[in-house]
Amino acid sequence: MNRLSSAARRAIFAPLDTEARVEAVVRRLGDAISLGLLTDGEQLPGESDLAERLGVSTVSLREALMALRQQGLVTTRRGRGGGTFVRAPVENLHDRLRQRLQAHTTEELRDLSDHYAAVAGGTARLAADRADKHDLEAPSRSLRDFADAVDSAARGRIDGRFHVEIAAAAQSSRLTREEIRFQTEIGPLLCLPFSQAKIHRTADAQHRALFDAIKAGDGLQARTLAEEHVRDAVRHLIELRLDETWQAD
Repeated sequence: MNRLSSAARRAIFAPLDTEARVEAVVRRLGDAISLGLLTDGEQLPGESDLAERLGVSTVSLREALMALRQQGLVTTRRGRGGGTFVRAPVENLHDRLRQRLQAHTTEELRDLSDHYAAVAGGTARLAADRADKHDLEAPSRSLRDFADAVDSAARGRIDGRFHVEIAAAAQSSRLTREEIRFQTEIGPLLCLPFSQAKIHRTADAQHRALFDAIKAGDGLQARTLAEEHVRDAVRHLIELRLDETWQAD
């Protein structure tokens, strides 16, 4: 069952900022599927409805869905009860992410950390200022799911979902889409250190402290905690990147 909030879902299916292009639709939906924001087996809106939400023509949408089918990210069923359904990626996740991490230099990771921390901090401050009890229901569920997750891939997906939900709680579709973009770029890599129980426990404690600050309406504390959480997460990635034993595993 998809636990993503309605606000986050609206951001995923919001009109594209660029001209109606097949590549833009493929990127938007493909990112959401790869991050686990749209879950395995979930049915997408009908073609006419989805095209209208994204602000593209039905022709462009159909071409995009064809590309997503070729990538193995969606499947289409005909007849009664048919439609387009999400298919979670089935590749060897760990090997693919290890290769992706090794493609980044430490300087690139530090620069990405600076950019992401600035956005995450500002988003958390806005969430503390704007979020009400209803807005915090989805990130609260993600907190419980993250604590209970038993493998690094699941922890990584839930971590990404938690941060997207915080952005949605800031009541900004643009910031939510920016968070999704960051999660696409670095989010999947963050699951690699989550295989270590100590790092999982630390991230869980950081999530809870951030959530509590937002719930309390403490924008300055929320900003500081969000920035520290991002920098800590990327520091673990850099340590892995420099670990020759891990690279050769």
